[in-house]
Amino acid sequence: MLRPPGPKPNFIIGNMPLAHRDPLATFEKWAREFGDIFYYRAGWIQVYFLNHPDLIETVLVRNYQNFLKDHVIRKSRWFFGDGLLTNEGESWLRQRRLAQPAFHRERIAAYAKTMTDYAEAMLLTWRSGESRDIHQEMMQLTLQIVVRALFNVESQEVGAISVAMNVLMRNSVGIRLLLPPAARFLPTPGMIEFRRAIRQLDAIVYRIIAERRNNETDTGDLLSMLMQARDEDGGRMNDKQLRYEVITFLVAGHETTALAFSWTWHLLAQNPQAESQLHEELDRVLAGRTPEFSDLRNLTHAERVIKESLRLYPPAWSLARTVVKDFDIAGYRIPSGANVVMSTWIMHHDPRYFPDPQKFDPDRWLPERSQKLPRFAYFPFGGGPRQCIGNSFAMMEATLLLAAIAQRFQFRSVPDHPIATVPSFTLRPKYGIKMRSEARRTSTAGLQQAHAISV
Repeated sequence: MLRPPGPKPNFIIGNMPLAHRDPLATFEKWAREFGDIFYYRAGWIQVYFLNHPDLIETVLVRNYQNFLKDHVIRKSRWFFGDGLLTNEGESWLRQRRLAQPAFHRERIAAYAKTMTDYAEAMLLTWRSGESRDIHQEMMQLTLQIVVRALFNVESQEVGAISVAMNVLMRNSVGIRLLLPPAARFLPTPGMIEFRRAIRQLDAIVYRIIAERRNNETDTGDLLSMLMQARDEDGGRMNDKQLRYEVITFLVAGHETTALAFSWTWHLLAQNPQAESQLHEELDRVLAGRTPEFSDLRNLTHAERVIKESLRLYPPAWSLARTVVKDFDIAGYRIPSGANVVMSTWIMHHDPRYFPDPQKFDPDRWLPERSQKLPRFAYFPFGGGPRQCIGNSFAMMEATLLLAAIAQRFQFRSVPDHPIATVPSFTLRPKYGIKMRSEARRTSTAGLQQAHAISV
């Protein structure tokens, strides 16, 4: 069978790019060398890597029924369960329909104040001139927000969930992602800690669900919406299904946004002109007050900053699917059981679609420029029927928190602190992102201009 070009295999193991010192550079090199589609074998897994928007659209939109989530996602079911991230087929479609109302625009707008309240509380503890790992700060902030949005619980509960979640994130990297479900029983310290964290998290989640079942009141959070949702036959999610979705939202709903923030602060520190434009907009639109949902339509540069950060450092750096039935693409037959990989990192750095791709340029996202892009040249939230259900929530959160924090503080990189990426489940900073915070004052000119507009 004719295969696409690709790197020369290393005898039995084939190619293991994720074991390389810089996997992303390896993938970029192969994409430049072999073009829109290349092939390699990773152990027993056949991998077909797609590097063109039309090919990606074929998989994610036109022929999505012929694919399942990849091996890594399927192996994670033992702790995610069959939630929206891992489920397949009719069961997934039912869950998606039941969960969708919880993410309607009107519903997520109600969480705007929760987001900015937590940001303001965090900022009260900061002092100018302090150095901090901004990645850890953003992880803690977004976790507090997603726990509150999900459960509407008090700070003590947030702390207990946070401890368990930190253990899960710390142990979901590297070779653990490829281990079979039976690996959960290994008596290693890491797996013992992992199992304990899952038990603690399950105990909290099931107790909250039981309390809601007894009260049957809508407390304005996502869990309430999920519990009240009904499908066409009048059926509701049972406790186990609710647990699956809650765990999925906890993991996906805080780390990806925190990563987007962390890389945004790093990029702004390296690009003073874009940072200055952001501050000018915040001074003009907000004039020192806390941002609100209604401000989003005027925070256009802030939104472009987030979009450009997601281009350069997409938290979900790749998507992979397993082929159900043989299919043809780009003149090649892809066999069932093979993996098809589509990388946001590769596409977002492709000079065919993004001239000078390493440059941080928020103005790429001005309508007159961004509307010319092919559909899947940029897809930080995936695409097709399985596009991230929380993408609107994430963009609202990212823009509001950027505005709330950036008008009070700006950040400078700590000299000699290394910045490196780890392409694991998400695109994480290998050594954190250590930065020095500097208090900032709203400019007088911005206040005067804002006052003039309001008058």
